[in-house]
Amino acid sequence: MTTAEGSTYVRLLTEQIGHEFDAHTQYVAIAVWFDSHDLPQLAAHYYRQSVEERNHAMMIVQYMLDRDLNVIIPAGSTVQNDFGDAVEPIKLALNQEKQVTSQIEAIFQAARAEGDALGEQFMLWFLKEQVEEVSSASTLLTVAQRAGQNLFDLENFVARESIGDAGESADAPEAAGGAL
Repeated sequence: MTTAEGSTYVRLLTEQIGHEFDAHTQYVAIAVWFDSHDLPQLAAHYYRQSVEERNHAMMIVQYMLDRDLNVIIPAGSTVQNDFGDAVEPIKLALNQEKQVTSQIEAIFQAARAEGDALGEQFMLWFLKEQVEEVSSASTLLTVAQRAGQNLFDLENFVARESIGDAGESADAPEAAGGAL
């Protein structure tokens, strides 16, 4: 069982709270950029993504509270607000999801190395979630690259396919304060 003192698992979980809030803020910035460029479907998609990332942070907070682990909310990082074209923020989102996947894998490995079965079990949901996140972000980037300058086709694709719009799964961990 994990104890907070000297635990890599707890340190990485705490850092992940910050990473999830950073992803939340970056997705807000991406959504605002799309909104300001009159691309409402892409804006709505990234606003939803931002809420999802916030919820992920709060799931980790609730888990740590439930396990009686000290919760610290890390300070946020700088976000990118300006993009050269519609593909750039989508590419940033995919890279961000790939980075989060690596972070979640490291947390899972730390739980395993510390013999924390509860920690491993908690991280399994996040690993499954990351497969879905990377897949949908990759698809969206491919479609955006194929659409080129025809952003109307890209907007139609997002509206039609509801990329990443499934919401949280029924087996999602509880979020502190309730999921938004």
